[in-house]
Amino acid sequence: MAHKIDYNALRAQTLGAANEEEAVTVNTRALIDKVLARYSGEWTVLRELLQNAADASASKVTIKFDTLPSTTVPVPQGSDSAALLKHTLLHHTLKRLLVSNNGQPFGTHDWSRLKRIAEGNPDETKIGAFGVGFYSVFADCEEPFVSSSREAMAFYWKGNSLFTRRLQLPESQSSSETSFVLDYRSTSSPVPGLLSLCQFLASSLTFVGLQCIELWLDDWRLLLLNKVAAPSQDVQMPKDLETKTSEGLMKVTSVSREMAQLDAIWLNIIGWKPKSSLGTAFGVGQSSTMKGAQSSQSLRSFFSRLAVGPNSAATEKAAKEDRASQEAISEDLVGESKATVFLHVNTGTICTSVSQSFSQELERATKKPPPKSTIIAILTSSYDESAASVSSVSGKASKATDIFGSVLPSNSGRIFIGFPTHQTTGLSAHISAPSVIPTVERESIDLNARWVRAWNMEMLRAAGVVCRVAWSGEMDNVRDKLSRKLADAGKNKFSKEHILTVLPEAVHILNTFTFRESTPSSHVGGLVEEAFWTCNRKASIDILSSCGVLPSQDVRIAVEDLSFVEGIPVLPDTLMEQASGFVKKLTDYGIITDITISDIKKELEAKALTSKQLMQFLSWLGHKAQVNDVDGALVRSLLDVAVANINDDDTEKGRVLVLGNVRHFLNPSRIPADMPLPPNTMPFKFTKSLSKTELDALGWEDLQMVPWLRWLVGNTGGRGDLSKEHDVTHVPSFAGLVLPLISKQWEGLSSSSKASVVELMSPRTVIPTKLGMRKPSEAYFPSVKLFDDLPVISGLHSVKEKVLTALGVRKTIELGVVFARLMATSADSKEGLQSPQARWSHVDLIKYLASVRNDIPPDDIKRLRSTPLCPAEDSHSSQGISRRYLVSELFEPTDDLRSLKLPLLQWPGLYRPGSAEGRFLSSLGLRALPSAQELIDIMASAGATGEFALRDHALTYYINHHQMHGYGNHNTASVTTPFLPLQGADAKKLITPLQCFTNEEAAILGFDILRKDLHVHALKFGVQSDPPMSECISRLILNPPQSKRNARNVFGYFAGRLGEMGSQHVATLSDAKIVPVPTRSATSNDYPAEKPESVRHLSPRVCFLGDGVQYSEIFDYVDFGQQANLFLLKCGSKHEPSTLELAQLVVREPARVFTSFQSTERYLQLLRALAESWSVLRKDKVLVKDMKKVPFLLAYKEMPPSARKVEQNKRQQADPSDDYDDEEDPGIKTWQLASAGQTVIMDDLISYNLFKGSLLVAPWEETLETFYLNLGAAMLGDLVEEQYRFGDVVQDQKSAIRLQKRVHERSRLFLHDSPREAIKHDAKWLEKNLKVVAVRSISLTKTLRGHRLSHSESTSAAASYVKQDKSAVLYITDGNYDLFQVSQALLPLLLSRPKPEKAMMFEMLLGTDLLKLRARGYNVERILRQKQAEARIAEEQRQKQLEEEQKEIKERELSWKDHEAQHAPKVQDQVSMPGLFPDSPDRNLAGYSGQDKTLEDDRSSRRPRGLFSEIAKRLGFDDNRRHSSQLGIAGDIAGRNSNGTQDDQLAPPPYAQEDIQQHKSVKPAAPPETATAPRHLQQNLVNAIQASRAHNSQTVVSQPAVNAVKETRSYCDARPGQNITYFADSRSGIKLFLSNNIVDRNKFMAENSSALNAFAAILLECASAFALARNTIHIFYDEVGSTIAFNSKKALFCNYRYFENLHLPDVQQGNKADALVYWFVVLCHELAHNLVADHSADHSYYSEQLVIRYFANVAAKIAQQGSGDGQATITPVPSSDPVQLRQRTPRSMLDVE
Repeated sequence: MAHKIDYNALRAQTLGAANEEEAVTVNTRALIDKVLARYSGEWTVLRELLQNAADASASKVTIKFDTLPSTTVPVPQGSDSAALLKHTLLHHTLKRLLVSNNGQPFGTHDWSRLKRIAEGNPDETKIGAFGVGFYSVFADCEEPFVSSSREAMAFYWKGNSLFTRRLQLPESQSSSETSFVLDYRSTSSPVPGLLSLCQFLASSLTFVGLQCIELWLDDWRLLLLNKVAAPSQDVQMPKDLETKTSEGLMKVTSVSREMAQLDAIWLNIIGWKPKSSLGTAFGVGQSSTMKGAQSSQSLRSFFSRLAVGPNSAATEKAAKEDRASQEAISEDLVGESKATVFLHVNTGTICTSVSQSFSQELERATKKPPPKSTIIAILTSSYDESAASVSSVSGKASKATDIFGSVLPSNSGRIFIGFPTHQTTGLSAHISAPSVIPTVERESIDLNARWVRAWNMEMLRAAGVVCRVAWSGEMDNVRDKLSRKLADAGKNKFSKEHILTVLPEAVHILNTFTFRESTPSSHVGGLVEEAFWTCNRKASIDILSSCGVLPSQDVRIAVEDLSFVEGIPVLPDTLMEQASGFVKKLTDYGIITDITISDIKKELEAKALTSKQLMQFLSWLGHKAQVNDVDGALVRSLLDVAVANINDDDTEKGRVLVLGNVRHFLNPSRIPADMPLPPNTMPFKFTKSLSKTELDALGWEDLQMVPWLRWLVGNTGGRGDLSKEHDVTHVPSFAGLVLPLISKQWEGLSSSSKASVVELMSPRTVIPTKLGMRKPSEAYFPSVKLFDDLPVISGLHSVKEKVLTALGVRKTIELGVVFARLMATSADSKEGLQSPQARWSHVDLIKYLASVRNDIPPDDIKRLRSTPLCPAEDSHSSQGISRRYLVSELFEPTDDLRSLKLPLLQWPGLYRPGSAEGRFLSSLGLRALPSAQELIDIMASAGATGEFALRDHALTYYINHHQMHGYGNHNTASVTTPFLPLQGADAKKLITPLQCFTNEEAAILGFDILRKDLHVHALKFGVQSDPPMSECISRLILNPPQSKRNARNVFGYFAGRLGEMGSQHVATLSDAKIVPVPTRSATSNDYPAEKPESVRHLSPRVCFLGDGVQYSEIFDYVDFGQQANLFLLKCGSKHEPSTLELAQLVVREPARVFTSFQSTERYLQLLRALAESWSVLRKDKVLVKDMKKVPFLLAYKEMPPSARKVEQNKRQQADPSDDYDDEEDPGIKTWQLASAGQTVIMDDLISYNLFKGSLLVAPWEETLETFYLNLGAAMLGDLVEEQYRFGDVVQDQKSAIRLQKRVHERSRLFLHDSPREAIKHDAKWLEKNLKVVAVRSISLTKTLRGHRLSHSESTSAAASYVKQDKSAVLYITDGNYDLFQVSQALLPLLLSRPKPEKAMMFEMLLGTDLLKLRARGYNVERILRQKQAEARIAEEQRQKQLEEEQKEIKERELSWKDHEAQHAPKVQDQVSMPGLFPDSPDRNLAGYSGQDKTLEDDRSSRRPRGLFSEIAKRLGFDDNRRHSSQLGIAGDIAGRNSNGTQDDQLAPPPYAQEDIQQHKSVKPAAPPETATAPRHLQQNLVNAIQASRAHNSQTVVSQPAVNAVKETRSYCDARPGQNITYFADSRSGIKLFLSNNIVDRNKFMAENSSALNAFAAILLECASAFALARNTIHIFYDEVGSTIAFNSKKALFCNYRYFENLHLPDVQQGNKADALVYWFVVLCHELAHNLVADHSADHSYYSEQLVIRYFANVAAKIAQQGSGDGQATITPVPSSDPVQLRQRTPRSMLDVE
């Protein structure tokens, strides 16, 4: 992976480099070409020039093309103008385009904007916005020319740069018009396509303010367009219209409508299509060549032959008409044609309302503010005016030349922004929106830029609102026309004929406002359409209907024939067909709906239906219901309100039919139509045309036989409307008609219907017999001939036998009759007994009954089942009479059943169950097998009586036939009779299936086990493998195991059944005391086998499994093997106790636990586990309450140090030189249990060391401290009360301000990684509420609350929190505060729980340089950027100060000049001031006067004197020459060449190189010295300061040099060499350079960091006196050498070693005055080197002037500091007392080496 680059630092480094800045240049030609590349549309140049004319309020524009004759084709001879014009069109090329308008002449700003790119028209009412439109002329013109009124401007190129020249025209050449002259770059451009050009000009005249356009080709006027507008009329705004757009930026305030007329006169040649080949596109437009046209035509013809479609005939017809029109045009090419078109324009006034920020953003994008008011115009063609437009066309070429082809919107209009764009509107209307912001090329609407997009979208929505108002106006016109026609006819209701008269106009209006997809952006049309349909507060729009123009909410669409409801307004069919697009939009937006059920219901409620309408209504409703268009509820609601007046049938005359009462319809195939019908059945004549599904969908049911019969039967006897002849119970003829109908439909009836028919007919006399009308049960079939006096049916030949049988007509004689007549019994027969001498035996009776089985009625069968008929085998009584049984009490006579001793049927011979008799007996209940309960009873009784063979036979029969006979369905759980034998028990002992089991292990709990040979059949008997778990658990709890072995077996059994144990079982076992555990007094770890008294029982919940290495001393651990342990785990035992259990135990018995562990570390480990689970423990409120009170926490108290340590301290105080062991005696820690309230948490190490002998301290671990704190332990810091005493506040608060700033910026770094819950106040709070105050002293008294212990000490920082205003104050001692104490004071404000290590971390952040912090990974970029911003502000202030100083210098100069002019003598020549800059004004006056002065006098006049001399003496600088080597400049500025000449490349800036040579070679006689102008002097001082700059190199290397000073032969200017390298930056940003001879630089920085920062502060104070930039000051350090400071390439370097030896102690004590004066003078010395390189008199002069000029600033600083801290400012040192001076300044630093 590539090395990560810090681009922020790299950019800052690049911007900070001293390289020369360069401006960005523009290639004008390339820029214009790239702009023109965006102008891809046709007629771009003309469009822009026409727009300029419109903006200039012009009324007429003239366009003229000048041509050049062809060089190859000669001009035709003769004067035929048509031939000349044709020749010009075909063979001439374009020379020039001249566009003139009569608008306002160009003003000054217009000329200025014309030559500036991208500076649009600032007038928000104008369309131009980008300032690049005019430059479209460069597409074909190289050097355009513009003239307007009396001025002209010409453009020309120089390389790739564009220049202009302007000319004031004389009166003779001036013109009232503005003309654009465009000479074509290429002379081969052909004449453009005239028809396309004329159509463009016609459409351009539509919305712009122009009134006339002329088009000329040479001297031929090809086209004349004129526009006339009628007065406008206001359009009434609909009352429900929402005039505001959705975003609220636009509001339509008014709309007016006007008529406009466009007249066109053109030459016929415009419509002429030449057949010959001709050139290509011309500059201002685009057209195809004739050759290309022919090529495309041939391709078109080729493909047309391949794809001949249905439109080929129409295409051929159009081609024929085109040829005819071309022939007519060719006959008269120069003839004129005319045409007129009428335009219908609705103009809306738009009021805009945008926020200030929106306006600013839009102005930034368009260079003009958004308009407060604008307009939007909608151009449509009304129906009447379109007809007038067509009729006004005249001329031969009128049809072929469609000049207005693009004016009238046909399929889709266009968006006009002054001129038409490529964007269509989506409807048949043009929209003019001059305030819409286009793209740069003005061909589309800008919908990309954020603010422009928002503006344009709102403008398009406003256009939609205006379109809606225009629509309302059109509908109002249609309404007015209809009203007039209605008034003329004298009627009050519209007829169909009235509607037909306005239908064509309505179709035209609907098609005009039908929206289609707009191109190229569909979003544009979508916005207009959305606003059009949604701008009304109600979802309604006026529309033409069958009842006139009504709101759409009252109009419906009739999608089908609903002639039975005539009063509903619907859309005419013509609109539906010819304006289907608009109708679809109406439905899509939910503005109009189809006819609804509610509409029909309302109409049905209004009037009754006729018979014809009833049939139509039922047909429509049935179809709708069938296809689920109408649900059942709606169908019922319609039928409930519908009423029909049936009056067209004689039999039904005057009858009112309420459809809500109808429930049935008639099916004539089931019930004939001539049969009597119930009143809730619809007559068949109204339903005969409806299908069955339609009738069902109406909710009507087919009239079934049962309801019809029920109505017939219910109305017999003269009840209801039923006549007597239709009484089925009394009239045999009518019964003869009804019963065949029942018979015919009998097979189709359901069982329940058949039962209902039988129920209705059986109890009534509905059967005609030869004895009269009888009930069915009293009538017999004709086949019953056993007796002659029976009522046999008659006249029912077509009735099926099964129907009569079902009704109860008998085929057999009644059983009682049979018994009475055919089975005579003996006189002594008793109930249930029969004499063996009976005439018929039971066998004969069974055989007879079996032969007539199918004819026996069900009641007789029931009687047979309840009558004892048959005897059993061996059932003779004591009297010899066989007892008879019910058939259901007997079994079939088989050997298996006989062995079970069951009662068997007595049957002679072989009994066959499949015979007719066997089947009949089975139907009567004869049993083929015994039940399971009967077998169980046999087994139980046999086992009880000792009949083991019978019992075993019954067991075997039960097992063998278990599956076959379904014995498995028998519920054995309900068996209470013991019948099963047990394993190993008495044979007679029996038990029920629920009381025995097959798992022999269950015997360990005392359960019975089934006999082993029956285990495989246990499930057949319902015997379970194991007893119920609840029973097992009960026995276990009642009798728990008493030994380990017993427990292993019992628990092992339960382990095998873990899957059966439910949660209730587990809950019961977990608390039951079932686990045997040896008593703690037992000596052996094993479980006793012979001593049960040594065992105690515990519940599984309190037992733990395993050896318990960790907690075996305090918990009970058991181990019964892997299988048994699984059971205990299920019951709640665990391998280890949970933290909750640990907590409960340690709270309950803390002393025992602590004693049992016998180790402090183990107990602490226990507490750590509790602390880590605090989130779980805290949920138990009772436990937490106990934990807070019980002394279970472990804390320590540190005993005081030993007596030996006290003795050593005393000896050390007596003799500090005594050598002793300084290792600290840690003392003795004693651990003890304590409650949370007795424990403190050590958060203040200093306070702890003071009071540790009286404190119980929590272990110093983060986890435990948090745990203790949660339980209520107190923080030591909260127990220690701190009282501060503050000294006086010092006046100089600079150190406090610096610290406050540093705390603000470093606190963000400190708190960055801290969790949010640990932060008490964040960095933002500190910036707002923390104030740092410097005081003289701070004393601190700490008191331990509750112990009467206190301690006092001095500190350098303390913080106090003011609760009233929630602010904080940090007090520090001035100048010598400790950052660690500052950190300690601030931590309680920053963190909720301050830690000692946090204080050390904060101290490191406060004291470490930002760059080092960044190197360590801290994110300090924000702070560095802030410092850069502060540096920029400081630099601006410094520059401002310099400007003020320059201003002051100029004012003084003026004053001085006035004074000199009045008093000073005139001199011819003056000597220029030393160091004067070459461009100084006084250099021109340099010369010599005639006075006789010597050079020595001149030099002596420049010697330091006055204040500077005194200060220099005090600082040891009484001899400037002596100390020149100490206050020197580097060799790279003042060094000499080896030949003694100054280096040419390193000459000081004040001198030019020729001046140096002249100064060296010319030695003029010493002229008399004159006074130097104060302005020049002060200007040079300022130049010296401004010349200083930063040193951008990392090293400074120079060789020692000695230069001879020519003023004094005995003095040499010595400059020591330097070899230093950049190492770091000070806190204030001053660069630090160290000598390369220093070995350990890091050690040096660590030892001198604070002193270096103090030195940097002193230097910055001095630099601020000059307004020097801080980056011009540098600090260096060398271990040897005599250089106090030097000047290297105007960068100032000061030696830290001198500051350390001379001033550091005083500065640390707060006395900065001497240091400030000393280093101020040093900087004056080095600044003078910016003017004079050598240590000459000139240099001394400027040094003195710098001191005089700027010392007042230093004195003010010293006075301010002195008054602030009460210290002296400057202590005078007499010049005659060098001893004191030398005591303060080492001799080695001042003497010249």
